[in-house]
Amino acid sequence: MAADSEPESEVFEITDFTTASEWERFISKVEEVLNDWKLIGNSLGKPLEKGIFTSGTWEERADEISFADFKFSVTHHYLVQESTDKEGKDEESEDAIPQSMQDLLCMNNDFPPRAHCLVRWYGLREFVVIAPAAHSDAVLSESKCNLLLSSISIALGNTGCQVPLFVQIHHKWRRMYMGECQGPGVRTDFEMVHLRKVPNQYTHLSGLLDIFKSKIGCPLTPLPPVSIAIRFTYVLQDWQQYFWPQQPPDIDALVGGEVGGLEFGKLPFGACEDPISELHLATTWPHLTEGIIVDNDVYSDLDPVQAPHWSVRVRKADNPQCLLGDFVNEFLKICRRKESTDEILGRSTFEEEGKEVADITHALSKLTEPAPVPIHKLSVSNMVHTAKKKIRKHRGEESPLNNDVLNTILLFLFPDAASEKPLDAAASVDTSNPPPEGEDYTLYNQFKSAPSDSLTYKLALCLCMINFYHGGLKGVAHLWQEFVLEMRFRWENNFLIPGLTSGPPDLRCCLLHQKLQMLNCCIERKKARDEGKKTSPSDNVTNAYSGGQLGLDHLRDTEKEKGEVGKSWDSWSDSEEEFFECLSDTEDLKGNGQEGGKKGGPKETANFKPEGRLHQHGKLTLLQNGEPLYIPVTQEPAPMTEDLLEEQSEVLAKLGTSAEGAHLRARMQSACLLSDMESFKAANPGCVLEDFVRWYSPRDYIEEEVTDEKGNVVLKGELSARMKIPSNMWVEAWETAKPIPARRQRRLFDDTREAEKVLHYLAMQKPADLARHLLPCVIHAAVLKVKEEESLENIPSVKKIIKQIIAHSSKVLHFPSPEDKKLEEIILQITNVEAIIARARSLKAKFGTEKCEQEEEKEDLERFVSCLLEHPEVSVTGAGRGHAGRIIHKLFVNAQRLTESSDEAAAVALPEEELKRSGCPEERRQNSVSDFPPPAGRELILRATVPRPAPYSKALPQRMYSVFTKEDFRLAGAFSSDTSFF
Repeated sequence: MAADSEPESEVFEITDFTTASEWERFISKVEEVLNDWKLIGNSLGKPLEKGIFTSGTWEERADEISFADFKFSVTHHYLVQESTDKEGKDEESEDAIPQSMQDLLCMNNDFPPRAHCLVRWYGLREFVVIAPAAHSDAVLSESKCNLLLSSISIALGNTGCQVPLFVQIHHKWRRMYMGECQGPGVRTDFEMVHLRKVPNQYTHLSGLLDIFKSKIGCPLTPLPPVSIAIRFTYVLQDWQQYFWPQQPPDIDALVGGEVGGLEFGKLPFGACEDPISELHLATTWPHLTEGIIVDNDVYSDLDPVQAPHWSVRVRKADNPQCLLGDFVNEFLKICRRKESTDEILGRSTFEEEGKEVADITHALSKLTEPAPVPIHKLSVSNMVHTAKKKIRKHRGEESPLNNDVLNTILLFLFPDAASEKPLDAAASVDTSNPPPEGEDYTLYNQFKSAPSDSLTYKLALCLCMINFYHGGLKGVAHLWQEFVLEMRFRWENNFLIPGLTSGPPDLRCCLLHQKLQMLNCCIERKKARDEGKKTSPSDNVTNAYSGGQLGLDHLRDTEKEKGEVGKSWDSWSDSEEEFFECLSDTEDLKGNGQEGGKKGGPKETANFKPEGRLHQHGKLTLLQNGEPLYIPVTQEPAPMTEDLLEEQSEVLAKLGTSAEGAHLRARMQSACLLSDMESFKAANPGCVLEDFVRWYSPRDYIEEEVTDEKGNVVLKGELSARMKIPSNMWVEAWETAKPIPARRQRRLFDDTREAEKVLHYLAMQKPADLARHLLPCVIHAAVLKVKEEESLENIPSVKKIIKQIIAHSSKVLHFPSPEDKKLEEIILQITNVEAIIARARSLKAKFGTEKCEQEEEKEDLERFVSCLLEHPEVSVTGAGRGHAGRIIHKLFVNAQRLTESSDEAAAVALPEEELKRSGCPEERRQNSVSDFPPPAGRELILRATVPRPAPYSKALPQRMYSVFTKEDFRLAGAFSSDTSFF
């Protein structure tokens, strides 16, 4: 039984050797990616043009694969080129070496200034890189590195891909790449060495040639000549002999009206530090042959002054401080504050002290209450001035703005205060000279800011300057407080506000500008009423009637057709009375024929005296009695700001769509129409609705030629079809209208109430709200400043950026509350443009473009400076012998003299033995080229075409790139071999 049970207890394990391992799966994934990207076979491109690596377009595509649980990213980098015609080249392409091997010998794109590091080291136009994913560890193990190299070698062999394939090993900051490229019977191995310290024997050309020759191991004797390309880079950091032209702002000069040469109303501009930190000069020997020059540890023929090719690039300072950008940025920060003016200044603006000062917010109500004292002693003006004195007395020296600064700003904002003329005359707006027309002036329409010559625009610049130089947020609150008091003073004393165009508020401007225009309209009406003079007519000949059953189109027709329908108040001079503020509907009109006015019949209204006539309307006569038709004096329409229009729209919308709501809405909108009808009835006794329509909306009165009973052709007129609609608003309004002249009607525009609303609105504005209102003006001013400065430098790239800023700002600033992020983007764009212009001025100052006597040399230097700003690297015409080259040479010579003088002073105390030991071999070799410091970087490219590994092998390209600096040494070699007989 025991023997029978033994076989059952044994366990047999079967190993399936056909199962794919993780390594095989990884290789399969690499092959799959290469197939998906169609990188199979040899695709020969056209020869590389000079500079194509920098000027051409590089693209890349990426994918992700994994080796077990370790993730890799696969990236294909390639230069976009036109596809070549492959007809007739099939036989050639079969035996041709891969395109990448041919590119190893191309000399048109050595040392490209802006390209991938593998492009710079090997001159490749296309390659694939396999690197650890972003969150994966670096490949440090030698066995893992070899495993990856084996994987790509197998994948290239299986797919027939002739594009070089690299793997990134070691830490990413070291930029270590190993790779391979395979073709029909050929292979190129890409190898790399990276060291911290440069071995002394490899700091010169002789040592590098020894490495290159020993590595290729060519069996031929003598060895084919080696082609050499050399590039030395010199860095100029000492700009002490060239002062930065931007002078720091002189804050103390503000009281005198200037800030560092800056007048009030103008923003500062420029960088506070030199925006160019370094100048890099690259001296290149592009085509040399071994044996022509000597460069060893003792002597060097490589004199940078004699280099056939010079190129220059500048290193920009990181985030240089720019005045204009800082100004606007600091103003934007106010928008994020939440404190009120009272909280910022520490006490209420109109706080009562004891019982002597009345609350200004209740000043208007106190005027209407029964007062125990005479009314002239309790005026609004008296209370405001008393409160103003108390405020200044309370603050004293604690005010954020001292009196000199404050007075200077107020005189800048209100120049009429310093005029010898009366204040009202100096403040009046000159309408004889129209505002300037131009792209810069009308920019406020796009930004929704304010005209550049307006009070609002100047106020924004002053607040911006105060915020940056004096008092910060407290200074802004103080100046705004004084501004509001000045507005109330002008309202109470009938002094017009300077810097505002006459007429209704301009809805294209910011809301604060509209409010100030509204206040100016109120002052004009109040001033005309107080002086017994009537305001002049506006250019608009109709009232702003926007409703009723027949709509706005009636009034639009009127503007074009009714001719001379002006509105003047001159005819009111025969009456001492002004507006009846509270005229009752049932009040007796003293013989004016109220009942006749309601019915509009000729019998009832023919007896009262006509009033409020402006002038006769041509040859038109009244239809009933044949009297001449007179154009009446009518009231001006009420000006509106955009917030009032929105409020009115909301009220009308809330009335709903019912019949009652529509009727009430039409009544509300027909107030102006009713006023004009009453004025027309008062000026034309015995008139009917047809007479009013003939003047007010001629298109609604249709005349036809008809033949009467006697056979005569006469004109017969009647109202249009829409005027005959039963119970339409025009008929209803005409029946309601009384013959009342405009001067006795209830005012359509209550200037007292509207002015108090504006003043209350201004007083309630927090600094953050104020900054939000004025920020479009500040950005508008910044754009104008940038355009002004750019016109002096004429930089093409800056012109394009400015157009982009204007387009971007126009979209953002038209929204009522733009996002802070979008505003920051606009300010950043402005700051970048400011930095570009500052760099241009820095380079012009250093290259002395203004000192050139010959116009041709000046133009060449300006063109050279412009190219330095727009291109990563610029060739110097004539190298060291050209005009720009001589200037650059002089810059280095002056810097070297400063360095040598400081070194000599430091070496006085050193013993002789230490002086002999001091300095590396590279520095000791620089005796013959002392005009320049030791190169900051030395780059060499060695090329040769030799057979490897046997004398009978195919001659293939070999290349080695070397670069060494003070702290870095790198060798990147591409060595090709013939694998057909190996």
